[in-house]
Amino acid sequence: MMLGYLDRELSGRVRPDTSTDRSGDPILVGRLEKLDRRRFLQLTGAAGAFVVAFRVLPAEAMQPYPTGASGMPNGTVSDPHVFVAIAEDGTVTIVAHRAEMGTGVRTSLPMVVADEMEADWARVTVVQAPGDEPKYGNQDTDGSRSLRHFVQPMRQCGAAMRAMLEAAAAARWGLDPKQVKAELHEVVQRADPSKRLGYGALAKAAMAQPVPPFEALAFKDESEFRYIGKGEIRIVDLHDITTGKATYGADVRLPGMKYAVVARPPVVGGRVKSYDASAALKVPGVEKVVEIPGSTPPAKFAPLGGIAVVADNTWTAMQGRDQLKIEWDDGPNGSYDTTAYRAAMSATAKQPGKVIRKQGDPDAAFAAAARVVSAEYYEPHVTHAPMEPPAAVANVTADKAEVWAPVQSSYGTREDVAKLLGLPIEQVTVNVTLLGGGFGRKSKCDYVQEAALVSRAVGAPVKLQWSREDEIHHSFYHTTSVERIEAALDGSGKVTAWRHRSVAPSILSTFAPDSGYQFPIEYGMGFVDMPFDIPNVVCENGQAMAHTRIGWFRSVSNVPRAFAVQSFAGELAHELGRDPKEMLLELIGPARIIDPKTAGMPKDFWNYGEPYEEFPIDTGRLRHVVELAADKAGWGKALPKGEGLGIAAHRSFVSYIATVVHVKIGDDGAITVPEVTTAVDCGYCINPERVESQMQGAAVMGMTLSLYSAITFAKGRVEQSNFYDYEMARMTRYPEKVAVHVVPHPFPVHATGVGEPGVPPFAPALANAIFAATGKRLRDLPFGDTLS
Repeated sequence: MMLGYLDRELSGRVRPDTSTDRSGDPILVGRLEKLDRRRFLQLTGAAGAFVVAFRVLPAEAMQPYPTGASGMPNGTVSDPHVFVAIAEDGTVTIVAHRAEMGTGVRTSLPMVVADEMEADWARVTVVQAPGDEPKYGNQDTDGSRSLRHFVQPMRQCGAAMRAMLEAAAAARWGLDPKQVKAELHEVVQRADPSKRLGYGALAKAAMAQPVPPFEALAFKDESEFRYIGKGEIRIVDLHDITTGKATYGADVRLPGMKYAVVARPPVVGGRVKSYDASAALKVPGVEKVVEIPGSTPPAKFAPLGGIAVVADNTWTAMQGRDQLKIEWDDGPNGSYDTTAYRAAMSATAKQPGKVIRKQGDPDAAFAAAARVVSAEYYEPHVTHAPMEPPAAVANVTADKAEVWAPVQSSYGTREDVAKLLGLPIEQVTVNVTLLGGGFGRKSKCDYVQEAALVSRAVGAPVKLQWSREDEIHHSFYHTTSVERIEAALDGSGKVTAWRHRSVAPSILSTFAPDSGYQFPIEYGMGFVDMPFDIPNVVCENGQAMAHTRIGWFRSVSNVPRAFAVQSFAGELAHELGRDPKEMLLELIGPARIIDPKTAGMPKDFWNYGEPYEEFPIDTGRLRHVVELAADKAGWGKALPKGEGLGIAAHRSFVSYIATVVHVKIGDDGAITVPEVTTAVDCGYCINPERVESQMQGAAVMGMTLSLYSAITFAKGRVEQSNFYDYEMARMTRYPEKVAVHVVPHPFPVHATGVGEPGVPPFAPALANAIFAATGKRLRDLPFGDTLS
């Protein structure tokens, strides 16, 4: 789930046991107990996290380190007048401008502000911002970058607010501001700490102060932090979520509101040829039928089109939809069949493709090889299946529109709705609810646009609800792919050359005419940035045209690339009679900073939008997480028959993650995972509880992707419908224990991502563990939950 700027430019909780190991590394160990459904949703409803780290220099010399934030639409904002309000009773209200989908970002960013401004967290209230990027800065909640990009601006906001409070108190006392200091919701005189003023008493005067320039700000030292890095602040929405009081998209109610569902074309690019709504209009409670115009790819996030049924409640609208008689024109994708498509991708992967990276002379190395090892890996389409299917409420009048929706990109939604309705953007308001899971699906606002069109047509507020079947049949799907890897070995078993061919329809097809080839952002996800110390490397991309809507999914192309590369590392270990961990470390090679130029990477190499000088590929950090995860998992220990350990590591979203999976294969072939051990290098860890939660969620999602997730097409139509045939990892299958080990860093280390990087290493670690337990190599996702 990421790349929220692309669309703009181209058109869970377990209380941790916290301790340290022998080396002083912090350990977060959480056990996912066998729980009821509500608790299960609480744990696994979290999606991509944005809990990362940041850098601070001495207060008198602190300067922002470069990130990709300035390259995002509308950049960053740090004005305390925008983000902070103080009431006369001392209540501090802090605005959260990013969307909350279980990651804790509505807590972590305000927590940074509160810490730096010396606010008492018990007296802080958090409110959600509407979509307004010129005011708040970029609001695309994806790409594991909310804290990566906004820790520094939020620290600046808090430090400026603290300085304004101190200046107001100093003025009241007739003192120099250097003679006072803020201290836990009060400003005290340094010479006489008994003299103090509360934030409420200073509120009006403080907010009237000019915002100090950056150079005048004094930032806290790490030793002064109250909340940052402590892991003691629970997410602000926890009570309302667990007691059912939280407001999600489906919970919004307006006076006079109507309810709608849509019958959409079963094939992407299809259209309504004709329809008969007479039976639908006879259903008691059905009030109107509205035709929604269709769209032809590339259509960005435009609705698919179809027939909306409007009623006095959602269930009645669904009953009316069932009575529609529609004749569809399937359009150009009516023959899409994923079985045939996979065979075509496999054939393409066996042929030379477009060369994207070339290092050394791989052709000569393969020609001189003592032997060549090759393998092919497959991932099908996947859909997001968030616990809350898409839903939106819209109230459109002649001259304005207001919507309420669970969206990851609130301002992008505002832009798209304004364009759709032909309204000035100032006349469109987007209110963001909690997201019942996102994973990238709710970066796309087609469902909001549908609600706006229907509201305008009926002249009343409308809640438009997708069913689970709608979500599975009409999603933006994670791309399917074939990844073929070949390695040349010399007589001593040294890997001398590496060829990786990737064939997958591109997400770019959603935004622009489809060339059939991927583009730099996809190439940069575990393909051209492969970090192995091999002298001769070639990465080739084969053509694959898209026949459905392709969208980003949690960790995007890193999932199939990590599965292929890390599984193949395990296969090489077996081929050479090596220990898999030692083989992986040998492939990674010595600790070094990779130079993209000498490594033959393309000039437009994409580094998650971050400047390479600040966020380089550091193989020392990758090696360390491999060694740490292996050590904590007890790598090399004897295990009973039918059990095994597998390891995998991957760099994504400029973080380094290694995972060891302990698998147990039952006498009936059932796959269970007693324990997962994950090492995380994400720089300075702001909110350890959220890091642990995201790694636990990644393990559960990894089990689902590994064992179950597959969307298949026949005659252009999705063959799955609901959780009975698009399954999730249930409580008997998800990992029983997830131990998370965070690599400690001094405070100056840069921020990196957390929410998405935990997913890619899981499937290859599980595949390698299954091989260790059974000798059976699995190269196709999903595996199924029982070995045959």
